[in-house]
Amino acid sequence: MMKYRKPLRILKTAVLLCTLCASKVLSQETQDFEKAFPVVEKVFNDFATQNHYPGLVYGIVKDGKLVYTGATGFINIEKKYPATAKSDFRIASMTKSFVSVAILQLRDAGKLRLDDPASMYIPELKDQKYLATDAPVITIRHLLTHSAGFPEDNPWGDRQLAITNEQFKNMLKKGISFSNVPGIAYEYSNMGFAMLGYIVQKVSGETYAAYITNHILKPLGMSHTYFEYSKVPEEQLAHGYRWLNNNWVEQPMLHDGAYGAMGGMITTMEDFAKYVAFQLSAWPPRNDHEDGTLKRSSLREMQQPWRFNNLNSFSNSSKPCPVVSAYGYGLRWSKDCKGIVSVGHTGGLPGFGSNWVILPDYGIGIISFSNLTYASASYINGKVIDTLLKLTGLKPRPIPVSPILERRKNELIKLLPDWRNSASQKIFAENFFMDYFEDSLRNEAQQIFKKAGKIINIRELIPENNLRGTFIMEGENADIRVSFTLTPETPALIQAYDIEAIEKTH
Repeated sequence: MMKYRKPLRILKTAVLLCTLCASKVLSQETQDFEKAFPVVEKVFNDFATQNHYPGLVYGIVKDGKLVYTGATGFINIEKKYPATAKSDFRIASMTKSFVSVAILQLRDAGKLRLDDPASMYIPELKDQKYLATDAPVITIRHLLTHSAGFPEDNPWGDRQLAITNEQFKNMLKKGISFSNVPGIAYEYSNMGFAMLGYIVQKVSGETYAAYITNHILKPLGMSHTYFEYSKVPEEQLAHGYRWLNNNWVEQPMLHDGAYGAMGGMITTMEDFAKYVAFQLSAWPPRNDHEDGTLKRSSLREMQQPWRFNNLNSFSNSSKPCPVVSAYGYGLRWSKDCKGIVSVGHTGGLPGFGSNWVILPDYGIGIISFSNLTYASASYINGKVIDTLLKLTGLKPRPIPVSPILERRKNELIKLLPDWRNSASQKIFAENFFMDYFEDSLRNEAQQIFKKAGKIINIRELIPENNLRGTFIMEGENADIRVSFTLTPETPALIQAYDIEAIEKTH
């Protein structure tokens, strides 16, 4: 058995600098992140050893940069080429979101619409026999969200990577076997993304690989990313393996073809981190200049949960934590019992397993590539995210307090607890005193303030969004929580309000 090399750390750097210090002293958050890196390294490397990974490369993206990467093992067992951040791994279905970006670029340019029938671009789809006469036609949006009615086609689809466009069209001419009518259910389909790759070609006049290279990879600076493995320098190309009978057995590589749009991309950690940073750049919505590759609004659109997928009782820790999952456009979306939203995708082919996941609200991403068949990269990435959040105490990116929300908070404070002449104030919406009554508001607030005792501090407002927020008034004996919601009119007025006493925590 091959012995593992000592883990190779290619890059370990901090990117968050204290903006208040000319001496560039590292911020506490960055220092906390750096302290977590050795633990992350051990989690990845132990998992690789336990699961017989020939090679593994992993990285952390934060604030638009690859802040840490490590590697272990080999990309070529025979020649003992070590895995590094510059090694090129086939990332399989992680390719799908690149095709989705291409479709959205063409949509934004007015060259197609997501609700166009796919047959407008693939004539072979016009005469398909659906499961029912009332079935809708397949649209581009159906293909993007795995809801075209095709059957789940792993691992059959994995073996179609190299077929030509002519072979693909002939396959469609013979007819598609449907598992559902379009538009009613999620079912993972490699065929659907092969169709999207063909649509990119028909609309743009370039092969899907050339289009993605020219309009996505080059603008992002991904200069070591390929679709055809024979173009990758030998010492950089990861060979794929299976673990059989206590040995690694090399798997044949497939050439680029019509199905490559669903899973043919080959890339490095250093390159793919730029794409992950690109996906993270969509958040938060803001007034900054657009970089031109794809509008931030379109990036956020593809990251949304468009088609429900599953509900799991899943957790990377010892406690169960239900997770709801859905599919966006070439991306998976999930939200767990703690309210943490994650977006990303897994890739699996004979010889390879990979995963990337971002937490948009936290501004971080985790990536891992392995050259083991269908490696459990999503599982280990989940454990690493859980570990990072625990060790660093990283919190979601704060939502800024809007001026109108802060103004209404201050006006509301002046009325508490007596609500004197409140009906004459012009800060309440027309519904307010139909739903709340001044005497009741006064009695409730006075009792709560009596329980709280002297108010010694009023904390900053915590916004839920631009027009809804909560703040705490600290009392000597108890605290008071006040929540309110504003109307959609201009100026926004208070339409809903709640107040309660909360026990002090010590």
